[in-house]
Amino acid sequence: MDFGSAAATLADTYVGEDAVLTYARSQAERAGVQAIGPSGGACLRLLAAALGAKAVAEIGTGTGVSGLYLLRGMRPDGILTTVDPEPVRQQLAREAYQAAGFAVNRARFIPGRALEVLPRLADGQYDLVFCDGDPAESPDYLAEALRLLRPGGAVCFEGVFQQGRLTDPALDDPATGAMRGLVQAVRESELLLPALLPVSDGLLCAVRR
Repeated sequence: MDFGSAAATLADTYVGEDAVLTYARSQAERAGVQAIGPSGGACLRLLAAALGAKAVAEIGTGTGVSGLYLLRGMRPDGILTTVDPEPVRQQLAREAYQAAGFAVNRARFIPGRALEVLPRLADGQYDLVFCDGDPAESPDYLAEALRLLRPGGAVCFEGVFQQGRLTDPALDDPATGAMRGLVQAVRESELLLPALLPVSDGLLCAVRR
């Protein structure tokens, strides 16, 4: 018996997903978007709730799967600022949030490339920054996250394992190399208290001291 696989299945089914999340996930599959897994989403929801998050920035709206988890953990008056280069995907996410019962003003959608949008967001005003964008840009996302976060806030990166490529020494493509650099930078930063969680495709989280 593969205990690792069994544990991963249990983690993904432990919380469960409702019809809105199931639909958003199916839309992601149709759009060719790799959405965060249920166990990773549950971690985001837990972290947002533990932080009492009122302001969250998200890189990579997708079709709204991660945003639903974040909104369900945030304070009732919290606002999710979500960035994605594809307005069509953002419209799908907007519909998912409304179907889940969230008011229109709970999410601020900004279309565009993350590294062009993030510099316009205010310093030190965010409780949580979630990064699920271009892996090759992850080190730059980290620099922006450190600027955006308040002390005690957290940053999370999805897809860190790169479907097994992270630990394969034979692979040295730009995305994998950037992710390796990110993992090392987070671990060695004196500003961060990190943990690498084996959920979804690897969720790297760190609290800003």
